[in-house]
Amino acid sequence: MQVPVYNREGDAVEKIELREDIFGLPFNEAVVHQAVVRQRANERQGTASTKTRGEVRGSTRKLFAQKHTGRARRGDIKSPLLRGGGVAFGPKPRSYHQAMPRKMRRLALKCVLSAKLKDGEMKVFEDFDFPQPRTKGMVDILSALGVDSRVLVITGVVEPGVARSVGNLVGVKVIPAPTINILDLTGYKILLLTVSAVQSIERIWGEGDN
Repeated sequence: MQVPVYNREGDAVEKIELREDIFGLPFNEAVVHQAVVRQRANERQGTASTKTRGEVRGSTRKLFAQKHTGRARRGDIKSPLLRGGGVAFGPKPRSYHQAMPRKMRRLALKCVLSAKLKDGEMKVFEDFDFPQPRTKGMVDILSALGVDSRVLVITGVVEPGVARSVGNLVGVKVIPAPTINILDLTGYKILLLTVSAVQSIERIWGEGDN
């Protein structure tokens, strides 16, 4: 399939061929959902911790007699029912890591890329040429392309100038193509890829490639 390549003025200057095995797949909601849940879970530190009644400092003496007081039956002062007591069923340090087969992770990325292209939420840009980082230059490019919502800019390699140009723009993020992930792809409305980014994605994520 072919898509137009835009320049700084927002004009289509040429067309580029995209691989069907990356940008032409049907959307698999189950796989994409699992990939999103997995990445969010793997980002959790799992360091939350509370003390049980066995770990709280305090006496183990029974506060008052079991019967004949007219009050509720009460154990020691470390009871979870009392202020300063232990926590019942509280969190403990644990791992939230979730595993997912490599082929499924790759499929999830391709499904999102395909869906973005199908829905008209992906644009290919010829290249960013910022000898000096300028926020105004990036704003002019986004305006010329008609981008007025959250946008993820994907470059072929790390480009510090481009990253600095969007540093003050709310809802705009820049990442290199080798580091694309399911949360960034689904978290931004528009994807703006450079030609080199498309080539890098096809080289990394294409069928039969590493």
